[in-house]
Amino acid sequence: MKKLLLTLFTTLLSLAAFACPVCEKQQPKVLQGISHGAGPQSDWDYVLVWATMFVVVLCLFFSIKWLVRPGEKGSDHIKRTVLDF
Repeated sequence: MKKLLLTLFTTLLSLAAFACPVCEKQQPKVLQGISHGAGPQSDWDYVLVWATMFVVVLCLFFSIKWLVRPGEKGSDHIKRTVLDF
């Protein structure tokens, strides 16, 4: 059941990630087919997107790192509820 829900979720997510034909025509060559809405208005839009991606990847890295190796040795620590699940 878990695999079915995960497969269904990823399939729907991948279908929603593609741009519609109207939005695709408005995008620059680099973003055609993967982005919705109007294209970037200035070069600052690209800077903001890359900075946001960097922060998200950094947060994801440290979240996984500290979940796998929390550093606390106590068996009653709150992180153990996630690891023992």
